[in-house]
Amino acid sequence: MTAVIEARPQLRIGPYAVDPPVVLAPMAGITNVAFRTLCREFGSSTAIYVCEMITARAVVERNEKTLHMMAFGPDESPRSMQLYGVDPKTLGEAVRIIVGEGWADHIDMNLGCPVRKVTRLGGGSALPYKRRLFANIVREMVAAAGEVPVTFKFRVGIDEDHHTYLDTGRIAEAEGAAAVSLHARTAAQLYSGKADWSAITRLKETVTTIPVLGNGDIFTADDALRMMAETGCDGVVVGRGCLGRPWLFAELSAALRGEPVPEGPALGRVGKILIRHAELLVEHDGHDKAMRDIRKHMAWYFMGFPVGSELRRKFATVSSLDQIRELTAQLDPAAPFPTEAATGPRGRQGSPQAKVSLPDGWLEDPEDDTVPQAADVMHSGG
Repeated sequence: MTAVIEARPQLRIGPYAVDPPVVLAPMAGITNVAFRTLCREFGSSTAIYVCEMITARAVVERNEKTLHMMAFGPDESPRSMQLYGVDPKTLGEAVRIIVGEGWADHIDMNLGCPVRKVTRLGGGSALPYKRRLFANIVREMVAAAGEVPVTFKFRVGIDEDHHTYLDTGRIAEAEGAAAVSLHARTAAQLYSGKADWSAITRLKETVTTIPVLGNGDIFTADDALRMMAETGCDGVVVGRGCLGRPWLFAELSAALRGEPVPEGPALGRVGKILIRHAELLVEHDGHDKAMRDIRKHMAWYFMGFPVGSELRRKFATVSSLDQIRELTAQLDPAAPFPTEAATGPRGRQGSPQAKVSLPDGWLEDPEDDTVPQAADVMHSGG
């Protein structure tokens, strides 16, 4: 049974109307300009598609590789960028540079990354535990951004004994955030288990003057409808559910506008989408890097389809666009979309961590606003 969403005001992030209320989550190594372009070709041009995570320190130092990662298509609007950092001064300076150079129209802050190399330095999902430090970060970023909206994406907390999301939402709201998004898992869960959507409900009840978006376990259009109906959230953030399925944004657009949801594509159509993705990557990164990048998408595109082990192996080791075209010609174009097998969890999940890696003494004083030593080393996602 399809969930019914009660009528609610249109989602706005600062001056931008987000219609339908859908955001592509930033994913390291995934949401580059090529993948975002593909998702926008299926979805609404007025949804938000966030660039992969950018390190604030690298922006300040104008790192060449980072500047390339920050590329946007000529018709992307709003241009949405997510920053990672721990030092309020560095984050403020990065925002000033981005706004001053006109590089982005919306800035999001990563407070959800659960990986060890980030949390052990106090970044990502470890940071909100330090309430004063977090408040300083929000204040610096919002002041530096001026009219550009700044939003914050975070998790439920570090683990089941250290929930931080309600304080995080209250602080972000009080210090001028334009919206907040909650991935309804703790850092200790990584991407495993089931997201606790009831936490989104509680955050929505706590944060009342700015939009609250929900994230976690949206693999189908019906999942998005159910999340909004059950939690009252103002919009949804979609991450792993669109891996190898950029057409999910067409399904989300239809469902959230009350229109019939299109059927998933047959295998021949998937092959054409894969070629389009590869062509966009070549245009952005050059041929060799594009081929290395597209390989990780192959299993996602063919999940549940009758492709065969030998053909799958060849797709996973492609080295040229011509080879991709040759291999897709060998697919059964009429094979229907395997709804049951291809619409469940995909992408990394990992086993729950027994203990989240944190800086020494991190949990001793949540009011300590000291920036952790070496916290601003460059990271490429998480």
